[in-house]
Amino acid sequence: MTRPLVEECERLGHALIEVAETGAPGAVNRPLLEALADHGLFDRLFSDETVTATDLCSIRQGLARVSTEAETAFAVQGLGAIPIHLSGAPNLRDQLMPGVRSGETVAAFALTEPGAGSDAAALSTIAESDGDGFRISGEKAYISNAPDADIYTLFARTTLGAGSRGITAFVVGSETDGVRGERITMLSPHPLGRIHLDDVYVPKSNVLGEIDHGFRVAMQTLDLFRPSVGAFALGMAEAALRIATGHAMTRTAFGTPISDFQGVSHQLADVRLDIEAAELLVYSAAAAHDAGDTETLTGKAAMAKLHATETAQRAVDTAIQVLGARGLEADTTLAHLYLEVRAPRIYEGTSEIQRNIIARELFNGRI
Repeated sequence: MTRPLVEECERLGHALIEVAETGAPGAVNRPLLEALADHGLFDRLFSDETVTATDLCSIRQGLARVSTEAETAFAVQGLGAIPIHLSGAPNLRDQLMPGVRSGETVAAFALTEPGAGSDAAALSTIAESDGDGFRISGEKAYISNAPDADIYTLFARTTLGAGSRGITAFVVGSETDGVRGERITMLSPHPLGRIHLDDVYVPKSNVLGEIDHGFRVAMQTLDLFRPSVGAFALGMAEAALRIATGHAMTRTAFGTPISDFQGVSHQLADVRLDIEAAELLVYSAAAAHDAGDTETLTGKAAMAKLHATETAQRAVDTAIQVLGARGLEADTTLAHLYLEVRAPRIYEGTSEIQRNIIARELFNGRI
Protein backbone atom coordinates (compact mmCIF):
# COMPACT_ATOMS: atom_id res chain seq x y z
CA MET A 1 0.00 0.00 0.00
CA THR A 2 1.14 3.55 -0.66
CA ARG A 3 2.18 5.64 2.33
CA PRO A 4 3.55 9.07 1.35
CA LEU A 5 5.79 9.45 4.41
CA VAL A 6 7.33 6.01 3.79
CA GLU A 7 8.13 7.00 0.20
CA GLU A 8 9.52 10.35 1.35
CA CYS A 9 11.82 8.70 3.89
CA GLU A 10 12.93 6.10 1.37
CA ARG A 11 14.07 8.93 -0.92
CA LEU A 12 15.76 10.58 2.06
CA GLY A 13 17.53 7.32 2.82
CA HIS A 14 19.23 7.47 -0.56
CA ALA A 15 20.49 10.97 0.27
CA LEU A 16 21.95 9.70 3.55
CA ILE A 17 23.80 6.65 2.24
CA GLU A 18 27.11 8.42 1.69
CA VAL A 19 27.33 9.93 5.18
CA ALA A 20 26.03 6.67 6.70
CA GLU A 21 28.88 4.74 5.10
CA THR A 22 31.51 7.06 6.60
CA GLY A 23 30.82 5.90 10.14
CA ALA A 24 33.26 3.72 12.05
CA PRO A 25 31.87 0.29 12.97
CA GLY A 26 30.62 0.18 16.54
CA ALA A 27 30.76 3.95 17.09
CA VAL A 28 28.12 6.66 16.96
CA ASN A 29 28.09 8.39 13.56
CA ARG A 30 27.64 12.02 14.64
CA PRO A 31 27.61 13.45 11.09
CA LEU A 32 24.76 11.06 10.30
CA LEU A 33 22.76 12.29 13.29
CA GLU A 34 23.32 15.87 12.18
CA ALA A 35 22.25 14.97 8.64
CA LEU A 36 19.05 13.39 9.97
CA ALA A 37 18.46 16.59 11.91
CA ASP A 38 19.15 18.77 8.87
CA HIS A 39 16.47 16.86 6.98
CA GLY A 40 13.95 17.63 9.72
CA LEU A 41 13.40 14.13 11.10
CA PHE A 42 14.19 14.99 14.70
CA ASP A 43 12.01 18.09 14.51
CA ARG A 44 9.18 15.80 13.44
CA LEU A 45 9.91 13.28 16.20
CA PHE A 46 10.29 15.85 18.98
CA SER A 47 7.62 18.30 17.85
CA ASP A 48 5.34 20.19 20.23
CA GLU A 49 2.63 17.80 19.13
CA THR A 50 3.90 14.33 20.06
CA VAL A 51 4.78 12.24 17.04
CA THR A 52 2.25 9.56 16.21
CA ALA A 53 3.22 5.90 16.23
CA THR A 54 1.98 5.77 12.63
CA ASP A 55 4.44 8.47 11.55
CA LEU A 56 7.23 6.82 13.50
CA CYS A 57 6.53 3.52 11.71
CA SER A 58 6.50 5.26 8.34
CA ILE A 59 9.84 6.97 8.94
CA ARG A 60 11.54 3.79 10.11
CA GLN A 61 10.10 1.66 7.31
CA GLY A 62 11.17 4.14 4.63
CA LEU A 63 14.70 4.57 5.95
CA ALA A 64 15.16 0.82 6.46
CA ARG A 65 14.37 0.13 2.80
CA VAL A 66 17.60 1.92 1.90
CA SER A 67 19.90 2.50 4.89
CA THR A 68 19.70 0.49 8.09
CA GLU A 69 22.45 2.72 9.52
CA ALA A 70 20.31 5.83 9.07
CA GLU A 71 17.25 4.04 10.43
CA THR A 72 19.04 2.81 13.52
CA ALA A 73 20.68 6.17 14.24
CA PHE A 74 17.28 7.85 14.02
CA ALA A 75 15.50 5.24 16.14
CA VAL A 76 18.07 5.02 18.92
CA GLN A 77 18.30 8.79 19.27
CA GLY A 78 14.52 8.85 19.54
CA LEU A 79 14.38 6.04 22.07
CA GLY A 80 16.92 7.79 24.28
CA ALA A 81 15.35 11.24 24.17
CA ILE A 82 11.59 10.69 23.93
CA PRO A 83 11.40 10.13 27.73
CA ILE A 84 13.02 13.55 28.23
CA HIS A 85 10.70 15.13 25.68
CA LEU A 86 7.58 13.59 27.24
CA SER A 87 8.43 13.43 30.96
CA GLY A 88 11.21 15.91 31.66
CA ALA A 89 10.62 19.12 33.60
CA PRO A 90 10.44 22.24 31.37
CA ASN A 91 13.89 23.46 32.45
CA LEU A 92 15.44 20.07 31.68
CA ARG A 93 13.80 19.92 28.27
CA ASP A 94 14.93 23.46 27.47
CA GLN A 95 18.47 22.54 28.46
CA LEU A 96 18.81 19.26 26.58
CA MET A 97 16.34 18.97 23.73
CA PRO A 98 17.78 21.65 21.37
CA GLY A 99 21.04 19.68 21.19
CA VAL A 100 19.17 16.41 20.69
CA ARG A 101 17.05 17.89 17.90
CA SER A 102 20.13 19.26 16.14
CA GLY A 103 21.92 15.92 16.38
CA GLU A 104 24.75 17.43 18.42
CA THR A 105 23.72 15.73 21.69
CA VAL A 106 23.64 11.93 21.50
CA ALA A 107 21.01 10.25 23.66
CA ALA A 108 20.67 6.65 24.86
CA PHE A 109 18.02 4.56 26.61
CA ALA A 110 19.59 2.65 29.52
CA LEU A 111 17.15 0.10 30.89
CA THR A 112 18.70 -3.36 30.33
CA GLU A 113 21.10 -4.86 32.87
CA PRO A 114 23.20 -8.04 32.89
CA GLY A 115 20.52 -9.72 35.01
CA ALA A 116 17.44 -7.84 33.81
CA GLY A 117 16.57 -8.11 30.14
CA SER A 118 13.11 -9.47 29.37
CA ASP A 119 12.23 -9.02 33.06
CA ALA A 120 12.92 -5.30 33.07
CA ALA A 121 11.28 -4.83 36.46
CA ALA A 122 14.08 -6.88 38.07
CA LEU A 123 16.54 -3.98 37.96
CA SER A 124 19.37 -4.06 40.48
CA THR A 125 20.90 -0.62 39.79
CA ILE A 126 20.23 1.34 42.97
CA ALA A 127 19.49 5.05 43.43
CA GLU A 128 19.71 6.15 47.06
CA SER A 129 18.45 9.51 48.28
CA ASP A 130 21.21 11.99 49.09
CA GLY A 131 20.09 15.50 50.04
CA ASP A 132 18.69 17.21 46.96
CA GLY A 133 19.52 14.29 44.72
CA PHE A 134 20.39 10.62 44.44
CA ARG A 135 23.49 8.43 44.37
CA ILE A 136 23.30 5.77 41.67
CA SER A 137 25.38 2.58 41.55
CA GLY A 138 25.06 -0.37 39.21
CA GLU A 139 25.64 -1.56 35.67
CA LYS A 140 23.70 -1.29 32.43
CA ALA A 141 24.41 -3.61 29.51
CA TYR A 142 23.64 -3.79 25.78
CA ILE A 143 22.85 -0.10 25.64
CA SER A 144 22.63 1.36 22.15
CA ASN A 145 24.85 4.42 21.60
CA ALA A 146 26.95 3.53 24.66
CA PRO A 147 29.62 4.44 25.49
CA ASP A 148 29.53 7.39 23.04
CA ALA A 149 26.26 8.95 24.22
CA ASP A 150 26.30 12.35 25.88
CA ILE A 151 23.19 11.71 27.98
CA TYR A 152 21.45 8.57 29.21
CA THR A 153 17.82 8.08 30.11
CA LEU A 154 18.61 5.67 32.91
CA PHE A 155 16.35 3.60 35.12
CA ALA A 156 17.28 2.68 38.70
CA ARG A 157 15.58 1.23 41.75
CA THR A 158 14.62 3.80 44.38
CA THR A 159 12.48 1.52 46.58
CA LEU A 160 13.63 -2.00 47.38
CA GLY A 161 11.14 -4.85 47.13
CA ALA A 162 8.59 -2.82 45.20
CA GLY A 163 9.04 -4.43 41.79
CA SER A 164 8.18 -2.18 38.89
CA ARG A 165 6.63 0.37 41.26
CA GLY A 166 9.96 1.20 42.87
CA ILE A 167 11.86 2.35 39.79
CA THR A 168 12.72 5.94 38.88
CA ALA A 169 13.87 7.40 35.57
CA PHE A 170 16.83 9.80 35.51
CA VAL A 171 18.88 11.75 33.00
CA VAL A 172 22.57 11.04 33.59
CA GLY A 173 25.33 12.87 31.74
CA SER A 174 28.19 10.75 30.44
CA GLU A 175 30.73 13.16 31.92
CA THR A 176 29.32 12.87 35.43
CA ASP A 177 31.83 11.65 38.03
CA GLY A 178 31.52 7.90 38.51
CA VAL A 179 30.17 7.10 35.02
CA ARG A 180 32.31 4.76 32.96
CA GLY A 181 31.47 3.06 29.67
CA GLU A 182 32.92 0.34 27.47
CA ARG A 183 32.08 -1.04 24.03
CA ILE A 184 30.55 -4.42 23.29
CA THR A 185 31.44 -5.79 19.87
CA MET A 186 28.36 -7.31 18.30
CA LEU A 187 27.66 -9.42 15.23
CA SER A 188 26.21 -6.35 13.54
CA PRO A 189 28.50 -3.38 14.19
CA HIS A 190 26.13 -1.01 15.98
CA PRO A 191 27.28 1.37 18.72
CA LEU A 192 26.50 -0.71 21.79
CA GLY A 193 28.07 -0.94 25.21
CA ARG A 194 27.97 -1.16 28.98
CA ILE A 195 27.71 1.64 31.51
CA HIS A 196 29.18 1.31 34.99
CA LEU A 197 27.90 3.71 37.66
CA ASP A 198 29.85 4.12 40.87
CA ASP A 199 28.16 6.39 43.43
CA VAL A 200 27.03 8.79 40.67
CA TYR A 201 25.30 11.91 41.99
CA VAL A 202 22.21 13.04 40.08
CA PRO A 203 20.10 16.03 41.21
CA LYS A 204 16.35 15.67 41.66
CA SER A 205 15.89 18.07 38.75
CA ASN A 206 17.11 15.23 36.50
CA VAL A 207 14.26 12.92 37.49
CA LEU A 208 11.87 12.11 34.64
CA GLY A 209 8.26 11.85 35.73
CA GLU A 210 7.68 10.93 39.36
CA ILE A 211 9.92 9.17 41.83
CA ASP A 212 9.13 5.43 41.97
CA HIS A 213 7.09 5.71 38.76
CA GLY A 214 9.90 5.44 36.24
CA PHE A 215 8.59 2.17 34.86
CA ARG A 216 5.64 4.15 33.55
CA VAL A 217 8.12 6.40 31.70
CA ALA A 218 9.81 3.34 30.19
CA MET A 219 6.53 1.73 29.12
CA GLN A 220 5.25 4.99 27.61
CA THR A 221 8.35 5.08 25.44
CA LEU A 222 8.32 1.38 24.57
CA ASP A 223 4.60 1.41 23.74
CA LEU A 224 5.32 4.16 21.20
CA PHE A 225 8.37 2.45 19.73
CA ARG A 226 7.44 -1.26 19.76
CA PRO A 227 5.20 -1.18 16.63
CA SER A 228 7.97 0.69 14.82
CA VAL A 229 10.44 -2.14 15.49
CA GLY A 230 8.13 -4.11 13.23
CA ALA A 231 8.27 -1.26 10.70
CA PHE A 232 12.08 -1.40 10.72
CA ALA A 233 11.90 -5.12 10.03
CA LEU A 234 9.29 -4.52 7.35
CA GLY A 235 11.62 -2.15 5.49
CA MET A 236 14.43 -4.71 5.56
CA ALA A 237 12.10 -7.44 4.30
CA GLU A 238 11.00 -5.22 1.42
CA ALA A 239 14.61 -4.47 0.52
CA ALA A 240 15.47 -8.17 0.46
CA LEU A 241 12.42 -9.06 -1.62
CA ARG A 242 13.22 -6.31 -4.11
CA ILE A 243 16.72 -7.72 -4.62
CA ALA A 244 15.48 -11.29 -4.97
CA THR A 245 12.67 -10.39 -7.37
CA GLY A 246 14.97 -8.37 -9.62
CA HIS A 247 17.47 -11.21 -9.70
CA ALA A 248 14.82 -13.85 -10.43
CA MET A 249 13.49 -11.87 -13.40
CA THR A 250 16.91 -11.43 -15.03
CA ARG A 251 18.83 -14.58 -14.09
CA THR A 252 18.31 -17.37 -16.60
CA ALA A 253 18.78 -21.10 -16.21
CA PHE A 254 18.03 -23.77 -18.81
CA GLY A 255 17.03 -21.02 -21.23
CA THR A 256 14.40 -19.31 -19.07
CA PRO A 257 14.28 -16.74 -16.24
CA ILE A 258 14.36 -18.50 -12.87
CA SER A 259 11.19 -16.59 -11.98
CA ASP A 260 9.41 -19.14 -14.21
CA PHE A 261 10.33 -21.95 -11.82
CA GLN A 262 7.76 -22.53 -9.09
CA GLY A 263 10.51 -23.48 -6.67
CA VAL A 264 11.63 -19.84 -6.88
CA SER A 265 8.43 -17.95 -7.58
CA HIS A 266 6.42 -19.62 -4.80
CA GLN A 267 9.07 -18.79 -2.22
CA LEU A 268 8.93 -15.13 -3.23
CA ALA A 269 5.13 -15.20 -3.33
CA ASP A 270 5.12 -16.45 0.28
CA VAL A 271 7.49 -13.66 1.31
CA ARG A 272 5.27 -11.06 -0.34
CA LEU A 273 2.26 -12.52 1.46
CA ASP A 274 4.07 -12.34 4.81
CA ILE A 275 5.17 -8.76 4.16
CA GLU A 276 1.61 -7.68 3.40
CA ALA A 277 0.36 -9.30 6.59
CA ALA A 278 3.20 -7.75 8.60
CA GLU A 279 2.41 -4.29 7.27
CA LEU A 280 -1.25 -4.63 8.25
CA LEU A 281 -0.27 -5.77 11.74
CA VAL A 282 2.31 -3.00 12.21
CA TYR A 283 -0.01 -0.18 11.21
CA SER A 284 -2.95 -1.68 13.11
CA ALA A 285 -0.83 -1.59 16.27
CA ALA A 286 0.28 1.97 15.48
CA ALA A 287 -3.33 3.04 14.96
CA ALA A 288 -4.30 1.49 18.30
CA HIS A 289 -1.57 3.51 20.02
CA ASP A 290 -2.59 6.74 18.31
CA ALA A 291 -6.26 6.19 19.19
CA GLY A 292 -5.38 5.63 22.85
CA ASP A 293 -6.69 2.06 22.66
CA THR A 294 -4.90 0.70 25.70
CA GLU A 295 -7.18 -2.34 25.74
CA THR A 296 -5.78 -3.94 22.58
CA LEU A 297 -2.47 -2.13 22.10
CA THR A 298 -0.27 -4.55 24.02
CA GLY A 299 -1.44 -7.60 22.10
CA LYS A 300 -1.43 -5.87 18.74
CA ALA A 301 2.07 -4.48 19.26
CA ALA A 302 3.32 -7.94 20.26
CA MET A 303 1.77 -9.53 17.16
CA ALA A 304 3.19 -6.80 14.93
CA LYS A 305 6.73 -7.07 16.29
CA LEU A 306 6.70 -10.86 16.28
CA HIS A 307 5.36 -11.34 12.78
CA ALA A 308 7.33 -8.51 11.16
CA THR A 309 10.69 -9.51 12.64
CA GLU A 310 10.19 -13.20 11.85
CA THR A 311 9.09 -12.23 8.32
CA ALA A 312 12.22 -10.13 7.81
CA GLN A 313 14.42 -13.03 8.85
CA ARG A 314 12.66 -15.33 6.35
CA ALA A 315 12.73 -12.69 3.61
CA VAL A 316 16.49 -12.17 3.84
CA ASP A 317 17.18 -15.90 4.05
CA THR A 318 14.94 -16.57 1.04
CA ALA A 319 16.59 -13.80 -0.97
CA ILE A 320 20.02 -15.30 -0.32
CA GLN A 321 18.76 -18.72 -1.36
CA VAL A 322 17.32 -17.31 -4.61
CA LEU A 323 20.58 -15.56 -5.45
CA GLY A 324 22.56 -18.71 -4.75
CA ALA A 325 26.31 -18.17 -4.48
CA ARG A 326 25.88 -14.47 -5.25
CA GLY A 327 23.80 -14.18 -2.12
CA LEU A 328 26.77 -15.30 -0.06
CA GLU A 329 29.15 -12.61 -1.31
CA ALA A 330 30.44 -10.28 1.39
CA ASP A 331 30.12 -6.49 1.11
CA THR A 332 26.69 -6.71 -0.54
CA THR A 333 23.33 -5.36 0.58
CA LEU A 334 22.07 -8.85 1.33
CA ALA A 335 25.13 -9.68 3.42
CA HIS A 336 24.55 -6.47 5.37
CA LEU A 337 20.86 -7.29 5.85
CA TYR A 338 21.76 -10.81 6.96
CA LEU A 339 23.73 -9.35 9.87
CA GLU A 340 21.18 -6.64 10.66
CA VAL A 341 18.02 -8.73 10.59
CA ARG A 342 18.82 -11.05 13.49
CA ALA A 343 18.83 -8.57 16.36
CA PRO A 344 15.22 -7.27 16.14
CA ARG A 345 13.94 -10.72 17.12
CA ILE A 346 15.69 -10.17 20.48
CA TYR A 347 15.65 -6.52 21.52
CA GLU A 348 12.60 -4.72 22.95
CA GLY A 349 11.16 -8.12 23.80
CA THR A 350 12.27 -11.44 22.30
CA SER A 351 10.02 -13.43 19.99
CA GLU A 352 9.40 -15.81 22.88
CA ILE A 353 8.29 -12.96 25.14
CA GLN A 354 5.98 -11.65 22.38
CA ARG A 355 4.32 -15.08 22.19
CA ASN A 356 3.83 -15.04 25.97
CA ILE A 357 2.20 -11.61 25.69
CA ILE A 358 -0.04 -12.69 22.82
CA ALA A 359 -1.18 -15.78 24.72
CA ARG A 360 -1.88 -13.75 27.86
CA GLU A 361 -3.87 -11.14 25.95
CA LEU A 362 -5.74 -13.89 24.10
CA PHE A 363 -6.81 -15.66 27.31
CA ASN A 364 -7.80 -12.33 28.85
CA GLY A 365 -10.06 -11.61 25.88
CA ARG A 366 -8.22 -8.48 24.75
CA ILE A 367 -7.30 -9.70 21.24
